[in-house]
Amino acid sequence: MGLTGRRRRALLARPAAQHLKEAVGLAGAVTAPGVTPPAENPAPGSAPTGSPLPMVSATSQFAEVSRPVRGPRAEVPPQRVERGVVAFDLDGTLLDDLALISTVAASVMAQSFGTPEEEARLHYLATTGMPFEAQLAQLYPEAPPALRANTARTFHQRKVTEAYAHAHPFPEVPKLLKTLHRERWTLVVATGAETEMAELLLEREGLSYWFDEVLGSGDGTKREHLAEYRRRYPDVPIFLVGDSRFDMEAALSVPPVTPIARSSRLPGWALTPADLKSWGAAWADYTLSELPEALTSLSTRRRAPARPKKTPRQPQK
Repeated sequence: MGLTGRRRRALLARPAAQHLKEAVGLAGAVTAPGVTPPAENPAPGSAPTGSPLPMVSATSQFAEVSRPVRGPRAEVPPQRVERGVVAFDLDGTLLDDLALISTVAASVMAQSFGTPEEEARLHYLATTGMPFEAQLAQLYPEAPPALRANTARTFHQRKVTEAYAHAHPFPEVPKLLKTLHRERWTLVVATGAETEMAELLLEREGLSYWFDEVLGSGDGTKREHLAEYRRRYPDVPIFLVGDSRFDMEAALSVPPVTPIARSSRLPGWALTPADLKSWGAAWADYTLSELPEALTSLSTRRRAPARPKKTPRQPQK
């Protein structure tokens, strides 16, 4: 049964809880091995061969993989890039995994808080884009912090085995990234997922070659990711491609980043292009196939010089 219009509007109207800090994951840089561009795009739905995602005891309740905690990243000096920067969210934007993740979230929320699973799934989708810990704090503010922390731990572990293990990119993504790279855009990732998990997923799916950097939960909030990319890549257009209200608001909070959105359709739930544009998206669609043309149009508009004002003629004496 679909979500009623009144209830859907009420869920979407909830504040995004910008004061809630994204949970800390594993920090540190991972040196990417030398890679070559994929010879051809993987067939939709096919799982690239490679090592399975690790699932062992995590180093914190927020970690999705177990790794020794590393020190802070060395500061990267500002860089000049040829055209501009496109930062992609991961879940629901590059990866078609939101249905899987929302099912996991609904299950753990039902077990911990007694919320019916379908209701829990809709509340999760209405607040997606936040880190799960922040979602729980907003949805269950009266629940004991220890219960929320244990629920988050269970969610992150099950997300790996029940969602990420089966998730793959949206069909147009491999060709899209290749096109943007050919058109000289610099591609990066800004995700609320753990940095190392994001890197593993991109590597598994044959997408890591196209990205210059991946910043995840251990590297700060999405706003902090965008501020870092703005510092690192000065004086060029920067776009954030996301799928949620939180993503749009994060981009708008870091001028001159421009928000771009992937709309979504899930059973009983949808975020339409109109929804996302109402939260600030400069462009939104259910597929990113036309993103290269949209970026060209938006960046050209941004660079268009202002017309000089006409100087009024002085009356002749």
